[in-house]
Amino acid sequence: MHVFVLALRRLRGPLISLISVYAIAVLGLTLIPGVDQDGNPVRMDFFHAFYFVSFTGSTIGFGELPYPFTAGQRFWVILCIYFSVIAWLYTIGRGIALAQEPAFRQAVTRGGFERAVNRIHERFYIICGYGDTGRLLVDGFTARGTRTIVIDKEQQRINDLALAALEIYVPGLCADAEHPDSLLSAGLMDIHCAGVIAVTSSDQVNLKVAITSKLLHPELPVICRSEIHDVGINMESFGTDDIVNPFDIFADRLATALHSPANYIIRRWLTSPAGTQLSEPLFPPRGRWILCGYGRFGKAVDRFLSFEGVEATVVELDPKQTDAPYNTIVGRGTEAVTLREANVEQTAGIIAGTDDDTNNLSIIMTAREINPDLFIVARQNRQRNSALFEAANVHIVMQRSDIIARTIITRIVNPLLAEFLDKLPDNDPEWSNTLASRISGACGDYTYTWNLILTRSRSPALAVSLYQGAEITLSVILDEAQKCTGEKASPLPLLLKREKETVMLPETATVLQHGDQLLFCGTPSADNRITWIAGNLNALESAIEGAADDAATQIDREQTAASSLRAK
Repeated sequence: MHVFVLALRRLRGPLISLISVYAIAVLGLTLIPGVDQDGNPVRMDFFHAFYFVSFTGSTIGFGELPYPFTAGQRFWVILCIYFSVIAWLYTIGRGIALAQEPAFRQAVTRGGFERAVNRIHERFYIICGYGDTGRLLVDGFTARGTRTIVIDKEQQRINDLALAALEIYVPGLCADAEHPDSLLSAGLMDIHCAGVIAVTSSDQVNLKVAITSKLLHPELPVICRSEIHDVGINMESFGTDDIVNPFDIFADRLATALHSPANYIIRRWLTSPAGTQLSEPLFPPRGRWILCGYGRFGKAVDRFLSFEGVEATVVELDPKQTDAPYNTIVGRGTEAVTLREANVEQTAGIIAGTDDDTNNLSIIMTAREINPDLFIVARQNRQRNSALFEAANVHIVMQRSDIIARTIITRIVNPLLAEFLDKLPDNDPEWSNTLASRISGACGDYTYTWNLILTRSRSPALAVSLYQGAEITLSVILDEAQKCTGEKASPLPLLLKREKETVMLPETATVLQHGDQLLFCGTPSADNRITWIAGNLNALESAIEGAADDAATQIDREQTAASSLRAK
């Protein structure tokens, strides 16, 4: 409606001219007399005059009606034709000019965007920013069937979104996300809006998005990317639900890899997209390291390495501006002389952490030529350079867009997994090693996790049976899944959440209850079988009977063994 009113306002002059020409032409035809076939005077009524002017003014032509015109009528029609053509050309020209105006085209685009948002009748998330992180988020959400809406201030990125081969249509708006009108157009106040995710490259814009969202819709969850601690603290003061700092997250994981490699690999496995091949464990050495670059990333890594008791020699081009330590070696780290000054020959590992991918790759290649045994960690700033870092055979790559996307998707799409990872113990290497071995056995070669929610809507057969008082243990569905899939290991239950109680690695003898939430890892075939058992009453009864038969068989074996012992 807004676009229609705007068009009428901008075309007011041409439309008035066109209407005036038609009105005068119709009036003249009604006033100028004609003659019928008998020579009697006759006047044209308004309807027939308007009819004649309509097809004549548009130069279609049809014929004189209802009788041949007189000379006066024909002279008037000639004037009407020329003036109407001029009026039409004027109107059409102004219409074309209006269609080319950026403001009008933006209004048309915004109107279509708002209509697309209003047609969404399921839960959706507003994603502010469609850079590397935004693309990964949209791909991850759509692959899981979750609706998203994108706002980005660069038209090229919105064009890329429109051309992306996504499983679900994602509306995109070219606008500045820090403006409240943009968020309102994207459905901030819609009842189906499930949350706002601000992942633009500007912390200030993300802060403004958080403030706007919390002021206009306080109950709505808001997740923001922040790489500056002061801005993150400001976000917390406005009630932002989750603040993701990729530098702190990676530095913490690197520290975890130093003291508990199994814990690190567990997190990497479980947060990878489904179907990702399980990577080999890494064992970073604990000797002296070289840290190239002392910006926000370098400071975070240096802080966490210090917690682990790992000494790091800093290489920084501008130590004063970055407030680097007093013993910092001045240079980029791309030069062999700088790395030799940092004693790279005697170093256990190196971190290429500048904000330039070319420099980081150069640091890697130069350092490896001097010391081929180095453990290498590299910061990748642009996702499009993934092939280069993969070819460089880096042990650990810090890609902030990937870290942010995985963290947010895990917390939104699979909160049980996020809770499980939060509860992983950092100071029990033996426990972590055992768990890593069990996950590898359950998943095989590829990572895969899923949830089982014991409610009527999600698991009708199992939930109803439990609600009616049936006693079903976790082993019933696990053994049945293993038996039907023919796999060597059964699925591994990672977490059981029951009301306010949370159990890590629940025992198979655990009796299930209505409303339980379970997190599993295993194979897709095991997921399909467990979901089938939970939803189909006949399959559930078959699993229960099979468990009873197995138990009876086991009892018979034990009794036979006992009888044999007594006989001896």
